[in-house]
Formats: sequence, structure tokens, C-alpha cells
Amino acid sequence: MAASDRLSALLVRRLSKGSLSSCPELMMQFRQTRENLDRFIPNRSAMDFDFAHYMLNEGRKGKENKKGAVSSLSKEAYLKLLAETFNMNRTRILAFKNKPPTPVELIPHQFYSSVHQSKPSKPLRHIPQSSEKTLDAPDIIDDYCLNLIDWGSNNVLALALENTVYLWDASNGSASELVTVDDEDGPVTSVSWAADGQHIAIGLNSSSVQLWDSTENRLLRTLKGGHQSRVGSLDWKNHILTTGGMDGKIINNDVRVRSHIVATFAGHQQEVCGLKWSSSGQQLASGGNDNLLYIWDRSMASMDSRSQWLHKLEDHSAAVRALAWCPFQRNLLVSGGGGSDCCIKFWDTHTGACLDSVDTGSQVCALLWNRNERELLSSHGSMQNQLTLWKYPSLVRIAELTGHTSRVLFMDQSPDGRTVVTAAGDETLRFWNAFGTPEVKKDAPKAEQHGPFSHIRQIR
Repeated sequence: MAASDRLSALLVRRLSKGSLSSCPELMMQFRQTRENLDRFIPNRSAMDFDFAHYMLNEGRKGKENKKGAVSSLSKEAYLKLLAETFNMNRTRILAFKNKPPTPVELIPHQFYSSVHQSKPSKPLRHIPQSSEKTLDAPDIIDDYCLNLIDWGSNNVLALALENTVYLWDASNGSASELVTVDDEDGPVTSVSWAADGQHIAIGLNSSSVQLWDSTENRLLRTLKGGHQSRVGSLDWKNHILTTGGMDGKIINNDVRVRSHIVATFAGHQQEVCGLKWSSSGQQLASGGNDNLLYIWDRSMASMDSRSQWLHKLEDHSAAVRALAWCPFQRNLLVSGGGGSDCCIKFWDTHTGACLDSVDTGSQVCALLWNRNERELLSSHGSMQNQLTLWKYPSLVRIAELTGHTSRVLFMDQSPDGRTVVTAAGDETLRFWNAFGTPEVKKDAPKAEQHGPFSHIRQIR
């Protein structure tokens, strides 16, 4: 039996005996127990009497008037808007519960606002939708497996147009011709600057690779005997030049020694379309026309091994050309697939696991990380031939940049990371301010030394 029922029974017995007045504390306990427990007794403190009066009188008149005459549509709309504005669309008149208590602020409002004012939100960056500069690139080869532009650390852009390699100095806008190869060797199929910004490697259709000194316009040496067909992919790691060919071979060449072939990576059955060393120089990523992505470990390379890869990744359903190592997260690689795949995939190269994948809806030609923000830029073919800027790791599209009329095969960025250059089959070079101006970090003031020997001058 409930406590209220037991009290009611006790009160009845006391009333029959006439002894209720002698127990005032029992009456008080009864009142406290029965308070707000009867669902049929409305609570006046929680009721709006003005609204109740309107509902009982004006609301009823409105319903009676509707039976007699049909009001205009404009009047009905006005009355509906009026009811919504003044919260008159409620249906209940009586209230059977107390009003909810006012919430207590755990942190006073003045302290809360001061904390947020001390850390202002970062303003949104303006991203221009059109290119800042456009240059002609006549006779550029529209081939998915070639790599025909590279922006060196000397702020000079190398561009291969058929048999000729041109150098465009971004600091003053001047252009010069580095070399024009013979027809039996050409066309030029790849270019890649060394880290010093002085030496450049040029891959040829004849399977050889030339090394040039750009400051003296002088051919230093020609690497031969490694490949049997064109060399479409190049990447440097210190004094090691890694080459990838149509024969599926990947070769490490030590450019300092006469017998330059020091290691090979065997795995691809078709042309190697992309090569990228990680920033640590420990891992090499390669993508091929056989839809395969390989992760190679430098320590596993040898001259005669046929199964030396660290990971063989088969998730793409088209050729893999676009590769980019993340500059702020170790062992994070992003890859892009061709026309029948259209996916950008994120990989943990330590475990070989695919962390994420996004379907872009068009051929992925090239990928670039923003060095100053957690953003990724992709270039595409078919449909819009656009550049898409993604926020990482949410993979939300921040912007889409259009201007090219053919697939955007080649993409690179300036040494400071501010400007992105693209080249497409429409025979144009376009320069974009896609990544914005990096923030200049102020040098922290040097702390004064207060050690036991701080008063003694340093010995030179």
C-alpha cells in the first residue's frame, strides 16, 4: 500500500474517533505527501491565465465564425502567423506540473565569456576560384603515366614539352631552354630536380636518363642499361635517383659511382606511373598501370630478390599515378586512382591498412598536401577538370577550382608552399593561390641564462 493511502486510512480512523485535532503533525504530513500527486488538480503557478482566457472565449468565437463564413486565404495566413509569433498555437490550457527550475550555471557567465574572448576563432581563408597566372605550354604530352613538370628548391619550374626541357624562373618570370634531345631519344618523359636545386634528371623515351647541371647548362652523365623502355617516373633521395619505367622495373641509381645501379624493386607487371620517397627516406611508394600500389622498404632492396615489397595494396580498380606523403603525420600516404576508380585512399604504411577512402566522381591525376594547414588538393580529369581542396581528416570539400578544359595531369607547388602550378592537355600552365599565405611565426625571445657559470664568457 502506498504511503498516501496508509495516511488516508489513518486519518479516517482518527476522524471516526474524533481525535484528529490532537494530531496536527499528522495533518501536516498528509498535506505534504498529497501535494502535486493528484493528476486532476491543475497547478495555478504553472498556468498562463491570459492565454487560458483567450482559448476559452476568443478561440471558441473563431471556430464558430469559421462555420458561418469562409475567411480569405490572406486572413487565414495572417492569423496563423500571428499565432506562431505569440506562441498561441498551443492546445493545453491547464497545467498539472510545476515549472522546471531555473538551470544553475556551473561557470558564471562573465568568466565563460572572458575565456572565449581570449581565444578568438581563426577567420576563414579566402580561396580564389580562378588562376592567378596562365602560361602557354604548346605540345605538352597528354599521357597519364608521364611526369612532365617539377618545381625545384631554387624556385625554378622545369617543364618538358616533347623533346625540349624549359626552365621558368618564378622569381623574375624569365624562361630559358635547358636542352632539346634528339628524335631517337625523345620525347622527354619525366623531369625531377635534386634537393640542391642545381642538378636535374631527365627521363627519356629511349629508356636512358640524363643528369644536367642547370647553372652551367651542362650534361654531366647519362644513365643507361637499367630499363628496356621509356622512363616515366623519377624521384630523388639524397644521392640516390630512383627511376620507374614502362617495363615495370624500379631502380635505385647512385649517381656518384660508375656502376650506378645499386638496387632494384621488382613487383609491377605494367608501367610505373608514380614514385614518391617518404620524408624519412625509409619507405618508397610506387603506383602502376596494373592498378597496384606498393610500399617498399629501403632496407629490403636488393639486386636479385623478386618479392621485396613491404605491402602490396590492391584496393584501387584503375591505374595509380597520384601519390603524396603526409608532411605532418608519419606513415600516412594518400593515393589516387584513374578513370574507372576515381577514389582517394589514405593508408597507414606501417600496417598496410586503408584508413579512409572517398569517391571523387572523376579521374584522380595528382595530389598535394598543404604544408601549413591540414588540407589536401587533388586534380582531376573528365567532367569539370577541376582542382578540389579537401579538409583533413573530415574530407569535406572546401573549394573547387576550375579553368582547365582538359584533364589536369600534372601538379606541383612552390618551395614556400604558397603557389600551386598545374599543367593539362589543353596546353596551358596555370598558377593558383590555393593554399594561401602561411603565417609568419615570430621567434621566441631568448631566455636569459642564470646558470652557475653564466657570468663567464664562452670560449671561442
